[in-house]
Amino acid sequence: MAKLRFKIIHRDKKSKARTGTIKTDHGIIRTPAFVPVGSGATVKSLTPEEIKQAKIDVFFVNTYHMLFRPGIEKIKKVGGLHKFMNWQGPLMTDSGGFQAFSLSEKGPRDTLDGKSLVKINSEGIKFKSVWDGKEMFLGPKESIEAQIGFGADIIMSFDECTFYPITKERAKLAMDRTHQWAIISLETLAKRKNSEQNLFGIVQGSIFRDLRVKSAKYMACLPFDGLAIGSVANSQEPRELVFAVLDWTLPYLPSEKPVHFLGVGEIEDIFLSVEKGIDSLDCVTPTRLGRMGWIFDKIMGIKHKFRYDITKSVYAADKNPPVIDCSCYTCQNFSRAYINHLFRNRELLAYRLATTHNLFFFGSLMEKISESIAEDKFLRLKKIWLG
Repeated sequence: MAKLRFKIIHRDKKSKARTGTIKTDHGIIRTPAFVPVGSGATVKSLTPEEIKQAKIDVFFVNTYHMLFRPGIEKIKKVGGLHKFMNWQGPLMTDSGGFQAFSLSEKGPRDTLDGKSLVKINSEGIKFKSVWDGKEMFLGPKESIEAQIGFGADIIMSFDECTFYPITKERAKLAMDRTHQWAIISLETLAKRKNSEQNLFGIVQGSIFRDLRVKSAKYMACLPFDGLAIGSVANSQEPRELVFAVLDWTLPYLPSEKPVHFLGVGEIEDIFLSVEKGIDSLDCVTPTRLGRMGWIFDKIMGIKHKFRYDITKSVYAADKNPPVIDCSCYTCQNFSRAYINHLFRNRELLAYRLATTHNLFFFGSLMEKISESIAEDKFLRLKKIWLG
């Protein structure tokens, strides 16, 4: 199988933004790319064809969720995630390390005492299922072997995701573990000759500049196919530090490799990340908020991070489409009044139609961004959107 091939097509003359393509065995990812999250092997409520119609090339599947439900063996029996989901395009999977952060109320703890769902040590992470209490151990070797079994095109090295606030000592411990696990991740994948997977190394170090620089330099020297920046948008990190991390790390990462920003996806975040040279980023924002009734709209949503709440009574008799001039299926066929009705009555179609629009909104935004970069007008587009 062919390995990942990243081609830079154009660099914006007034910023570090760039366009490119990532060629995988299941198709091409156009960059910069927004990557929606399909935790349970599905972008909730949408079919694969509808995801493609939203101008999305790739989406993220969570290793943790797949290991517990339905389990690696069942996915292997049907031929991997692509056949399991009938998704013909590229796929990404995470390492499972993020759940060490997300399954704990205030970040990872050192004991599995009935309150914490994880136990972390130098060997890996011991999980406790949120569904049935079943315990599972996941280390770098187990994580990579699972992701190989899933058959994703881009997989992540095993890492320890950090919480905030955090001491520098604790952040360094997580970074050192991540570095050790990166070597094991590479060795595990290397044992699979002719593997079609492409492995990304994850830069850690929390909000400490010297740790981030050290981690970036370390990961840059390893034979990863791409890099990712983690543990920035996980909890309550100050906004200015979230993007300062990019300034600290990107100069030390090889420019010929794609860089992914993990867990970032607000509209403002996309512009700031792309401006600094990020090639792809993932987030649950458009899909999760869509299921809550938030409709993304550049005009109406300015005061609310480019979105408005269609469940409010003011839209109950509004004959306009959710977003005027939007060409998505939802906006071409339904009114605000109808979607307001669906949400108020908890009709399943509400979640489907809102998600369809929001994902199309994000996919279209990435197209506009790519076009602006190609014309060296990215900063002009950013100003139009962010003011």
